[in-house]
Amino acid sequence: MCRREDDCLAPVPRMLMRLSMLALTLAVAACREDARSATPDGKPAILPSLMQSASTNADARPPAVPFDSATPIIVARADASWPHDTSAYTQGLILDDGRLLESTGLEGRSELRELDRRTGLARRHFSLPHEVFGEGLAALGGRLYQLTWRAGRGYVYDARTLRLVDSVSYPGEGWGLASDGNHMYLSDGTSEIRVLDPHGFRELRRIRVTEAGKPVWMLNELELVRGELWANIYETNFIARIDPSTGHIVGWIDLSGLLTPTERAGVEKRGGVANGIAYDSIRDRVLVTGKLWPRMFELGVATRSELSQRR
Repeated sequence: MCRREDDCLAPVPRMLMRLSMLALTLAVAACREDARSATPDGKPAILPSLMQSASTNADARPPAVPFDSATPIIVARADASWPHDTSAYTQGLILDDGRLLESTGLEGRSELRELDRRTGLARRHFSLPHEVFGEGLAALGGRLYQLTWRAGRGYVYDARTLRLVDSVSYPGEGWGLASDGNHMYLSDGTSEIRVLDPHGFRELRRIRVTEAGKPVWMLNELELVRGELWANIYETNFIARIDPSTGHIVGWIDLSGLLTPTERAGVEKRGGVANGIAYDSIRDRVLVTGKLWPRMFELGVATRSELSQRR
């Protein structure tokens, strides 16, 4: 007597049934993968296929940039460096009215800071709620705007006092933030940068960032530098120089030589990566640092000279 229905099947038919079920399962999985590769309106997804199943955009593998050997690469040189707080998980860095400001991340450790450049420590700070993960930072119209990672809400401060005065909301993740004096530019770890109206954070358009026709994702900290949009590529030592009108990457800045081998090994052991770009338009200089980095650097005259020659 058969205890289960499939026990009554002959061995060969039973095997064929199992193979049929396996084929059906694979077909369904393929359909799901196809569904993830496009947005609801049928347009290509902004994430490459290897990112489609990520629970957060940070789960993806970083792109193997540069994609094109013809794209100019400049190795960053430092004219000067200052201490940086090695506990600061740098998410945003800006110069505003002569002050150096930093947004830090990690839950329970996220802050808005005004830094003492000589020591790298905070002169003043505003702590975010314990459960919030701080992200990018930008200044516009006497206010500071600080993103959060997955809370869907940003904080707005009085730039002079660092007093919290308002908040803004936005869909999806928040990574980097920059301003050109009129608009905001927001990255979320994908290959697209949102251009926003600062009044209400209404999305105006998107910039799709590419090199050699391929999307470049993991766009993180942003800064406007001499008309270009610069972006740290998360978990790499590269800054992409982006033409904001086209989204094309016109060059790369390689930061891998700024830290000493000993410093770099210590940073990597603790999970730190390059992140943080601040442009000083008065003195025409760029400051860079990273998450948990021991120093902050001023990019040297040689770097600026190479940039001007390759414009």
